[in-house]
Amino acid sequence: MSNMAVQCKWVVKEQSDVATVEKLAAEVGIDRVLAELLVQRGVTSFEEARSFFRPSLNSLHDPFLMKDMDRAVERLRKAVISREKILVYGDYDVDGTTAVSLVYSFLIRYTRDIDFYVPDRNDEGYGVSYKALDWAHENGFTLIITLDCGIKAIEKVEYAKERGMDVIICDHHLPDAELPHAVAVLDPKREDCHYPFDDLSGCGVGFKLVQAYAQRFDIPFENLIPLLDYLVVSISSDLVSMVGENRILAYFGLKQLNESPRAGLSAMITLSNLEPGHVTIDDIVFKIGPRINAAGRMETGRLAVELLTATATSDAMRIGEKINDNNNERKSIDREITQEALEMVQNGQCLASENATVVYNPNWNKGVVGIVASRLVEAFYKPTIVLTKSNGFVTGSARSVQGFDLYGAIESCADLLENFGGHVYAAGLTMKEENLAEFSARIDKFVAGKVTEEMLTPVVYLDARLDFSSITPKFFRILKQFQPFGPGNMNPLFLTEDVYDSGNGRKVGAGGVHMKLDLIQEAQPYHPIPAIAFNMSDMYDYIKEGNPFDVCYSVVENYYRGSSTIQLRVKDLHEREEFI
Repeated sequence: MSNMAVQCKWVVKEQSDVATVEKLAAEVGIDRVLAELLVQRGVTSFEEARSFFRPSLNSLHDPFLMKDMDRAVERLRKAVISREKILVYGDYDVDGTTAVSLVYSFLIRYTRDIDFYVPDRNDEGYGVSYKALDWAHENGFTLIITLDCGIKAIEKVEYAKERGMDVIICDHHLPDAELPHAVAVLDPKREDCHYPFDDLSGCGVGFKLVQAYAQRFDIPFENLIPLLDYLVVSISSDLVSMVGENRILAYFGLKQLNESPRAGLSAMITLSNLEPGHVTIDDIVFKIGPRINAAGRMETGRLAVELLTATATSDAMRIGEKINDNNNERKSIDREITQEALEMVQNGQCLASENATVVYNPNWNKGVVGIVASRLVEAFYKPTIVLTKSNGFVTGSARSVQGFDLYGAIESCADLLENFGGHVYAAGLTMKEENLAEFSARIDKFVAGKVTEEMLTPVVYLDARLDFSSITPKFFRILKQFQPFGPGNMNPLFLTEDVYDSGNGRKVGAGGVHMKLDLIQEAQPYHPIPAIAFNMSDMYDYIKEGNPFDVCYSVVENYYRGSSTIQLRVKDLHEREEFI
């Protein structure tokens, strides 16, 4: 029983070859469970373990392995030398605004003829806009660098060229068969690009451009290290995989963020009530990222770039406070709309609810519909589309469940849509209002034909069974070195069966929705371990009565007022008899 209305199924991952695990445990001098976690991550020898635990910037790939990189660098150099006006253009989300900030912060050292542009979410929408190109043309820009967008902007690139503007595209989204005819198209997902790592964030592609520029023109790599705090924010928030090059960049980015963050990120750390020097990937995902995102959702993404490129602490705090207010407003609107949407589904006032959830209210704020869609998936665990009205069109966001290709479902209704984009689990779409009823009916029918009972049951994959007695300071010290965590290298989830609370458990948080527990394992020596269970207070009475339960959790560091303790972050709880 968790915060989900739907009971989660727990699956313990298939354990690796015993001999391989035991050999690695002996070679590295670690516990079997930790060796199992390494083998699951493809680490099977002492050498591989060393490079996993000690990421190195020397392991980054040569940026010139990326298709078109030489052309991008030459065109950029020509613009810098001949004092052309350069416009750095990017999307309004965290990845886009960090990418713009990174490239702009690097180039401003070599040219003053530079500005940045972030499109307005409501007025211009996602990607390269004609309004922006007209503005760039009127203001004399002759080179535009697009970041985190542009891979599908075929007509827009032609439009720019007709007006005497060259475009360098830096994107990481999946391209169509035809690419824009830009001066250079940097995208590791291009069919004809043989760059060794194709899951960079948009900001990561921007970083490869400045790395190549620095390499070609003898700028020391050390000069790029201060830019890595942008990268860790982008990699964490955009949920790209935390393996290969991303893990190296995030590792050193986190170091930078904790040791000497730039003014704007330092302001975000303060305003998020985080402990400077102890910021984690989770803090970025849940505290810093949403604040930066809130600027583009509630006001303008330009504000986020102004924050991230601010050099004076006072400016950074002033802009940061404004963004923090945006985030508080976003949270209250998000809560309000989520409540309305939940009630619509429960009262049968939605456009579809049988196989997919489709809800529409023309007055909802466009900036938060994606968040609301995620909340509805949590509540009902069905593919979900949340729609509102903007600029005369119905527009919205879609979120899916594990294993179901929602993008494919939306694509099957392409004839009803003005435009759509995204990927398997998250997408955006726009249509005329008169197509809404047919769209909803077709989506519901499409989902009915493709979704399986299995897909509609949320699954929690557990890395290993663990006894509480194994959670020693040494165990945790090594586990911490698995960081930074993210997709492909998630914080391990452990299962401990037959546990109970020591009697000190209590409800915490606004409205008492969370629980703080001290857990004891029945079969082990008395050794209570503090745990936090978010949004699970529906289990409180059962636990308070001293009943046994099974728990799955990750082991985290709770850093509070200068002291650090080990804490279990509960992912899910099952009453003892429920787990088979």
